[in-house]
Order: sequence, then C-alpha cells, then structure tokens
Amino acid sequence: MPGAHAMGEKPLTWREWLGFMSMVLGMFMAILDIQIVSASISEIQAGLSASPDEVSRVQTSYLIAEIVMIPLSGWLSRLWSTRTLFTISAMGFTICSFACAMADNLTTMVVFRAMQGFIGGAMIPTVFATSFLLFPGKKRAQISILIGLTATLAPTVGPTLGGWLTQEFSWHWLFLINVPVGALVAFNVWSFLDIDKAHPALARHFDLLGLIFLAAFLGSLEYVLEEGNRNDWFADALVRDLGIVTAVASVLFFWRMLTRPEPLVDLRAFRNANFAFGCLFSFLVGIGLYGSVYVIPLFLGRVRGYNSMQIGETMFITGAAMFASAPIIGRLSGILDLRRMLTAGMITVGVSIYLLGKLTNQSAFWELALPQALRGAGTMLCMLPVNQLALGTLPPSQLKNASGLYNLMRNLGGAIGLAAINTVATARERVHTLHLDEQVTWARAAVGNTMMGMTQLMQPAFGENTQLAILKKLSLMVERESLTLTYNDVFLLIAVIYFAAVPLTLLLRKPAGPGGAGAH
Repeated sequence: MPGAHAMGEKPLTWREWLGFMSMVLGMFMAILDIQIVSASISEIQAGLSASPDEVSRVQTSYLIAEIVMIPLSGWLSRLWSTRTLFTISAMGFTICSFACAMADNLTTMVVFRAMQGFIGGAMIPTVFATSFLLFPGKKRAQISILIGLTATLAPTVGPTLGGWLTQEFSWHWLFLINVPVGALVAFNVWSFLDIDKAHPALARHFDLLGLIFLAAFLGSLEYVLEEGNRNDWFADALVRDLGIVTAVASVLFFWRMLTRPEPLVDLRAFRNANFAFGCLFSFLVGIGLYGSVYVIPLFLGRVRGYNSMQIGETMFITGAAMFASAPIIGRLSGILDLRRMLTAGMITVGVSIYLLGKLTNQSAFWELALPQALRGAGTMLCMLPVNQLALGTLPPSQLKNASGLYNLMRNLGGAIGLAAINTVATARERVHTLHLDEQVTWARAAVGNTMMGMTQLMQPAFGENTQLAILKKLSLMVERESLTLTYNDVFLLIAVIYFAAVPLTLLLRKPAGPGGAGAH
C-alpha cells in the first residue's frame, strides 16, 4: 500500500509502514482485552477462588483504568513523543499481561488488570492521531478503514478467541497470548517509527490536580456504571458515594480544564461542530457495538444453553461481514459523500438490531446470521465516515488531544450503554415474569393440557415427585420466555436510538478533499 506524509507528500518507507502496522496491532490487543475475558469469566472465577460478584472486578478494573488513560494520552504524546509513549505503553501492557497470567488470587489479578488497562490505554487514541498525521486525502480514507476494522473487530472476536483459548488450553492464555505480540509491537515501533519530537518543557505545566480530578471523575463514573445495576444503584453505599464523587469531580475537572492555559485535556476541540457531533456518533457506535456483543452472548448462553465456544462460533459472522465489507466501503468513501455513508450506516445498524429484536427461544445460528451480517457491515459503514468527519476538519496541532477525546466517547458509549441495558433488562424481566406467571394458571386449558402431557412423559422417571418436577419445568419455561422477551426489548431500544440519531447527520459539515476526506 502506498502512503504519504501529510506534510509534504513524502512516500512512507517500509520501516515506517512496519512501525505503523505494529501500532495498529498494539491497538487491536488493547481493545481485544476489554472483551476477551468475558466468555471465560467462570473459569477465571474458579481459578482465583472468587465469588461471582468479586470476579466482575477483573473486567471493571481494566475498564476504569483504561478510560482514565485515553484522554490523558494526548498530553503524554506531546510530552514524550508518539514513539516513546507507544513503546512504553506496549511494554507495560505486555509485562502486566504476563503478571495477570501468573496471578493466583483476586487482589493480585485486579491490581495488574488495572495497570494493564491504564498503561495499555494509550495505544488506542495514539493510532488514530498517527494515521491523520501520516496519511493525506484518499490514503487517509483507506487507513481509516483499517483502523475502523481493527477497533470494531477486536471486541467482536474477543469472546470467540477467549472461549477457544480457555477451552483448548486454560484461562491463563487469555493473557499469555499478549506477551510475544506485545514484545514484537514495542520493538517495531521503537525501531522503525519516529514521526514527531518530544516537548519536555510541557512537564513544567503538568497539572497534578487536574489529573486527580480526571481520575476521580472518570474512574468513579465507570465504577458506578459497571456496578450500579448489580448493587441496586444508589441503595448501595459505595455506589452512592462514588456517584457523589463523580458529580463533584466532573465539575472540578471541567472548571480546571477550561481555565488552565496549558490544560491536561484540551477541550477546545469541541468548538469544532464536526468534532462535537462526530464524538456523539462515536458514543452511539459504542452503544451498538458493545451492547450487542454483550446481549447476544447472554441470550445464547442463558436461553439457548450454549457454551463459550458455541457462542463464539455464532458471533463470528459479524467479524466475517466486517472483513468482507471493508474493501467495498473503502472504495465507496472515495466516491460518496461521507455524511450519506454515515446515514446509511446508522440505518443499516438500526435495521440489523431491530431484526435481532424478534428473537424466539429457538433462534440460533441461521436465524441470527442476517442480522449479525448487517450489523457487521453497518458498523464498518459508520466507523469510516465518523473517523473522517470528526477528525478530518481539525488542524494537526489538535489531533493528538482530540483523538483521545474521540476514543473516550466510544468507550463511554459502551459503558453508559451497558449500564442502561442492564437496568432496562432487570426491569423488563420483572415485568415479563409477572405477566407470564399470571398466565400460567389452572384456569387456562393450554396449561392443563401441557401438564397432562408432561405427567405422562415424566411419571416413569420421577414417580411420586412428578408434580414437583413439572412445576420446576414450568418455572424454567417461564424464565426462558421472560428472558427472550427482555432481550427483544433491549434490542428494540438500541434500534430506536440509532434511528433517532439519523437526522443529526444533517448537522455535519463535509470535510475538504476527495470523498470528503479532510486535508490540511
């Protein structure tokens, strides 16, 4: 693939290409580790002798730490240079991955997962900023497809890869797989890519108070969103206290960033309307991306009774659709208005999730194939235009900081979306269970006939305990149908959000350059 420096149109050397592709691989690792443990959480729980509630911290600690680092990465990249920051991030991520694999208790695992998320979080926004600095015009659109595919494919294939590694080897390999890859990424980036210079003078303006406010704001917010529904929200003292911390720290953080001459996180990029609305669409993409990857495995596991490998195989079709559609979308980006592509993408994802909202207790691979394929293609159709429209009208001096904010919005979309999904699911499951319980009574002929048929089938096996076995079977049937209806409600809610956001594409401005790709 030919490339050119945005400044001067100088073709990239093979060394620069190798360095940049290694950065993309590093980003893939960092995003993959958000979801790779999700399909194997029960095995990790058993290995660490933790309770179901305690083991959730393995996921939460990573997300909290990563979400704090992402907006901070822009300032660190200017302080140390892109090359140094990415190398440190990749090396730290690799070391912490090995430490996670060696952990033999929950406390050790949570500490190293938090360190892994914090240090590795810098790899994600750095890649976005680097792509806009290295590639102009049409080449930038091609690279945006690669980055968009990586950012969306990683959480999609995470459960599949995680389930396979755990089943074939052990849960330790969820982390050990990062070690050789991370070492290679760190070596390649340090050896082959040097695109900017460090500015150590920035250290004189380091805002420790701003960092404390940032960590308190985003860290507390992520904990509240992750643990709130599980602990009945503000009925839990810790969730309530951290909710207060979130509110106070958010006010102090924004005040600090808006009044400092050299802010730790520069919010001025939001003055650009395209960037502001692009961040909003990135937030919505996060809801659909992480929400669907979360709910579909829940349905397949709790309703269909699938194991982690079967869930991964069913989910893989989304990744295949992303791969297949990426080259086509890349070509379309040079022809079509990016705003129209984004509109088409939002509608496609909305339709796919609407179709997922028609599940039955028999829905399996083939029933989910078309909606999942549409979701994969639609997500890719959203990612490229959003990247270009949000970052393509900003000057190079703002790209590093803006990239962190942009990626933060996608992660916040996932976090807030999952919190809303869990809250809605809990409420709707209660409603559906209540309504179904009201219908399963002796007064209904269908219930009586069903119980008579079950009695004939189960009498030889259960004898005098047949009636108790039948009641248990009916209870499980009610739970199954209630869960199916609940997941349908969740999918329909996500679809409505996507459809409602379509008119906002009219507020976006077309960047200059071919296909609407920004040019500086």
